[in-house]
Parts: sequence; C-alpha cells; structure tokens
Amino acid sequence: MARDSGTEIGRREVGRRQVLRGSAAASAALAVPTLASAAWAAPAQALSGRPSAQWGVQVGDVTTSSGLVWVRSDRPARMVVETSATESFARPRRWRGPLLGAGSDFTGTTPLHGLPPGTQVHYRVLLADPDDPRRTGEPVYGTFRTAPARRQGVRFVWSGDLAGQGWGINPDLGGYRIFEEMRRLDPDFFLCSGDNIYADGPLAQSVALPDGRTWRNVTTDEKSKVAETLAEYRGNFRYNLLDANLRRFNAQVPTIVQWDDHEVLNNWYPGEILTDARYTEKDVNVLAARSRRAFSEYFPISTLRPDGDGRVYRVLRHGPLLDVFVLDCRTYRNANSPGRQPDDAQGILGAEQLAWLKRELSASRAVWKVIACDMPLGLVVPDGATDFEAVAQGDPGAPLGRELQIAELLRHIKHRKITGTVWLTADVHYTSAQHYDPSRAAFKDFAPFWEFVSGPLNAGAFPAVRLDGTFGPEQPFVKAPTRANVSPAEGFQFFGEVDIDGHSGELTVRLRELGGAVLFTKVLQPGRVGQ
Repeated sequence: MARDSGTEIGRREVGRRQVLRGSAAASAALAVPTLASAAWAAPAQALSGRPSAQWGVQVGDVTTSSGLVWVRSDRPARMVVETSATESFARPRRWRGPLLGAGSDFTGTTPLHGLPPGTQVHYRVLLADPDDPRRTGEPVYGTFRTAPARRQGVRFVWSGDLAGQGWGINPDLGGYRIFEEMRRLDPDFFLCSGDNIYADGPLAQSVALPDGRTWRNVTTDEKSKVAETLAEYRGNFRYNLLDANLRRFNAQVPTIVQWDDHEVLNNWYPGEILTDARYTEKDVNVLAARSRRAFSEYFPISTLRPDGDGRVYRVLRHGPLLDVFVLDCRTYRNANSPGRQPDDAQGILGAEQLAWLKRELSASRAVWKVIACDMPLGLVVPDGATDFEAVAQGDPGAPLGRELQIAELLRHIKHRKITGTVWLTADVHYTSAQHYDPSRAAFKDFAPFWEFVSGPLNAGAFPAVRLDGTFGPEQPFVKAPTRANVSPAEGFQFFGEVDIDGHSGELTVRLRELGGAVLFTKVLQPGRVGQ
C-alpha cells in the first residue's frame, strides 16, 4: 500500500523519536513515588515557576487538512502550538491558542487548519505565562498524520472501557500496557467506543485476587468515591493521564472519542432519579451535565465546546476510503425498560440523531462507512431483572421498543443501496464478531452486515451475553471469561484493528488480545452486500 512506502516508514520513525522526546519533556515535571514503575507518574509542583504540561498532549478529530490539539496546564497560561513538516522545527508555523484558566480546569484546545493531506505533522505545545509571554515552560511534542485526500490505505484501532470495576493503574503490571501495544502498531487513529472513565467506580488501594495475589491501584482523592461534583468528574478524567503509556500513545495517535454510561454512572438515561445511597445528588440530569462538561474539557472533540454545549455524534471523513459515523446512544435515549413498546420514535438515538445519521449515510461517498456505536445491536444487555440497557430485549420476534428505530435505519440503508457499512462497538467487556442476515431474522427488510465488539482496555472482563434473533445474528467468534469481573491481571483485555488496503479497498478486521495475539480475522470486500 502507498502508506507503507519507504518514505512513509521514514516519517513514522521520525514521529516515534519525536514522541519519545516529547514524552520525556512532559515527564520532566512529574515525580515518581517509590512504589511506582516507569509506567506512570504523579504530578508534582513545578520547580521553575513556569507553566507545565504535565498531562501530555492529544490530537482529535483529524481530517485531510485539520486537527484539534489539546493540552492541560498546571496554572494559568497561554497555549501556543507550533507545527512543522520535520521534527527539527527549522521553519515552524505558529498557532496562538486560548488562555487556559480555572474555568476550564486549565485545559484547552487549538484548531489547526490548512494542513497538507496525507502528511505526517510534527507539533509542539508551549505554555506561556499570561503576564510575560517570554516565560514559557518546556515544550511538549507530538505527531499525527492527516487524512489522505486520495485513495490511500488506512489503519486504525478501537476499544473502550478504561479503569472499570475497581481495576485502575497498577504499577506492578506496568500500568495501562495495552496503549503501548496499540501505539507500536502506529495506527492512523484510535476510536474509543466509550466508558473512558468509571465515575461510579471508586478505586481501593489494593484488591485481593482469586489466585492469592494482590492488585494494587494508584489512587487519588477524586477516585476515592463516586463522582458527583464537576471537580470529581474532572479528577476522573485526569486520573487516566497519570499513566505514561496513555500519555505516550496520545502524543502519537489521534483519537476519535465517544462516550457511554460510565462517564456518568452505570446504565444511566435522561430523567433518571437515583436511589443509590452513595449519591447525595440524585438527579442524573445534573450529574450528566457536570460529566459532559468535564468530558468536553478533557478530549479534543470538534463538535463540543469547553462548556459542554454541542454534540458528541458527528462524522469524520478519512479520505475516499473511509467515513466514521460516531453515535451517541446515551444522551437522547428513552428510559431503560422491558422494551416491548409497539411504537418507539425516541428509541436509543432520538429522532433528530436518527434523521442526521440517515442523511449522512445517504450522502457518504466513502467506500466504507464505519458506524461507531457505543452499544451493541443484537447482544442482550440487561439492566436489572426486567429492563434492558442496549437495543435488544431478548424477544427474537418482530422489532419492539428500541429495535424499531434500528429496523428503520437498517431498512433505509438497504433501500438507499448504501454499501460498506460496518458496526464497531465495545461495552460488554469481551470480544466477538456478529454477522446479521435477514435469512435468519424475524425482521427481513435489511441487507446483511457485520458488527465487531472489542474491549475492555483496562477493566473487569465479563461472560458473554446471549443473542437476540430479531435481526438474525450469528456469532462465528467470541472470547470471554466464564465468571464476572475478571481482573486485567488475569487477561481478557482486547482491542480491534481495522486495515483498509489502498489498492484493493479490502477491509480487514482483526480482534486482538493484550500480549499480541490475533484472535480472529475477517476480510470484507468493497461494494459487496451480505458478505
């Protein structure tokens, strides 16, 4: 493929060297406690009195000509970004960013525009004293590739579910090692399918494992209880950036981020009133607004503002071969229920998001349309004894409840002759592949398609749930533990890889396990229905 030419490999090697240099600079202001490994470091007071970017850098929502750079300062500062075609920064282009202050928890983003397509971009972020612009902290370096304008191979990884069920950063295991494994694949971007934090999952300093070992967590004040205040939600997002693997990954791999339930609390829906005794604030809408603001502050998302206004759902175009449709199955859903309603216009997406998705899919000219859904379609995900959390509700018959909205979408895809749709998700804490076919389904008016599940990144793993026959799923592969909440120390940590060939247009999905094993591979042909 074109992206594997000698020139491209050379750009990647330069990018890796730059990222390592940038990671070292970012870590210079971090103190490592005596019990910690090199995989993580805790923020310390900067000695120079200059602003410090201790939490690294990120780039999000990259297009053929743009990217959104993120940073957090340890004090008020002016964000400045410099970009260059080479890591020497001999003739940098300078971008004046915002003032970072307490109102955004000292985070900020700077949009970069007019970048050349299909090119390795080197950047560095400087934080300047607002009262004396000559006083700047050590620059933090990063790199990313813009999306190609012409037909060129694309490779990305996806997963979700980070620091859940009591399993946080464990220095004995090297922290979040899965991010280092993904970084070494040097993907064009990372699609995070939600549950970036577990705001409802406090971390204990140690947990006894079934085999007699002890799991140790890095802990912080904000992770000692369920998150309720804006400061506590911010602290949950900041916690993950203590991990050096994640900071190094962020400096090299752009992200496309969506959210799900644990950014607020388990299985939440708008309008819910809590009975959980751990919470003093019982109104989920209040909690969700606070989390959404923190989420918008800690990730570079082009459709969100730092105050949380805007939307998570969006489409990212990655050249002629790929469009990524990022859904939000949390913000606009109706209440979790038994899911037997014969009429359900709101469903899991809401009417407005569904209409948007149908329009965008119809308008897409990309060979492949990846639908990044934070919830699976045909897997039965319960919420308590009688309600359901996702789309499927266990009845294999005609669509009811939230299934009605998905049936409408699948019918639209078939009748508009939209080809190349592939669904990617996480959420259930195992990995699997589902093929949906009307010949096996109660609902017949759709074209066959694939859905792939991968996760968790660093969270408890859980047994596989059953399939719902409404859309005719068949599961040629699944790997899951046989008991609930298996710790990352025991394995079952997964991510997926998608590789689109620039010449043939073939899309290859690989389901991977931490440690390097490829568990399942499926090759899909462009323009072919029902493969």
